[in-house]
Amino acid sequence: MSYLSDDADLIRSHLSELARPPEDADALFLGYAVLLRAKGEQVTEVDVHDAWAAWMETRNPRHPALVPFEALDAPTQSHDVPYAEAIRAAARDRAAHRAR
Repeated sequence: MSYLSDDADLIRSHLSELARPPEDADALFLGYAVLLRAKGEQVTEVDVHDAWAAWMETRNPRHPALVPFEALDAPTQSHDVPYAEAIRAAARDRAAHRAR
């Protein structure tokens, strides 16, 4: 396992039980791990959607949600919220761990 895999696991540990990530989403969570390292607590739902879109492009390039975040309806945008929250929580957890 790499440091990115460790960060992906940390994000998963902070993910709300209401979120339903696909079972085969390991590569997606590696993208989220990059967001954790690059943006930390400043990550946005737009960032999460962009990472998801990059992942989905390799899986289903015709997916109807492969549009900019701003073009999505509110219910579809809300799917990115728990992932952004988990990344922000993971960033806080890492910061607290470093402070010890």
